[in-house]
Amino acid sequence: MANKNNEALKQPIWVNNPVVVQILGICSALAVTAQLKPAIVMGLSVTVIVAMSNVIISLLRNTIPNRIRIIVQLVVVAALVTIVSEILKAFAYDVSVQLSVYIGLIITNCILMGRLEAFAMQNGPAASFMDGIGNGLGYAAILVVVAFVRELLGSGKLLGFQVIPQWCYDHGYMNNGLMIMPPMALILVGCIIWFHRSKNKDLQEK
Repeated sequence: MANKNNEALKQPIWVNNPVVVQILGICSALAVTAQLKPAIVMGLSVTVIVAMSNVIISLLRNTIPNRIRIIVQLVVVAALVTIVSEILKAFAYDVSVQLSVYIGLIITNCILMGRLEAFAMQNGPAASFMDGIGNGLGYAAILVVVAFVRELLGSGKLLGFQVIPQWCYDHGYMNNGLMIMPPMALILVGCIIWFHRSKNKDLQEK
């Protein structure tokens, strides 16, 4: 049981990452990674929601009629997304505004529905919780890496603090405006996917 829980936690963080292996959650990964702070908040929000919804659905899995299981899953996710959204508005309003509709769109995130249907409906709450944490952290890791590169090279800052010193600009350095545009996020995610597959050739289709 402990080994199963450990696998459920560790596998999605890198080896079976939901973004770079399963190509899920790409839209939000492209949309919220122009800056590091909203990317971190988005990643943590998805992690909490996936973990808690996995646990709830796992606890209810034997009582949910098969014909309405998707509806029940959507209701659980929608309730958790609403709670997270209200917490962000209360304690991190600026980030909430930056994330805009993308917090609400967590409801339709493929990672959530995929884990609920593929894992939580067949496993106990402990394993489901670990699976949710693992998939959430795997998703968050990609957002953080992409946002780190985009904010650093696009604006010379990290978390809003100037990182590239002024003397670099005085000697001709210029921020790369392409980095803060959505196409660059897609290119960076593509580079991560290429790197991942080059290191995990056993996962490639024969």
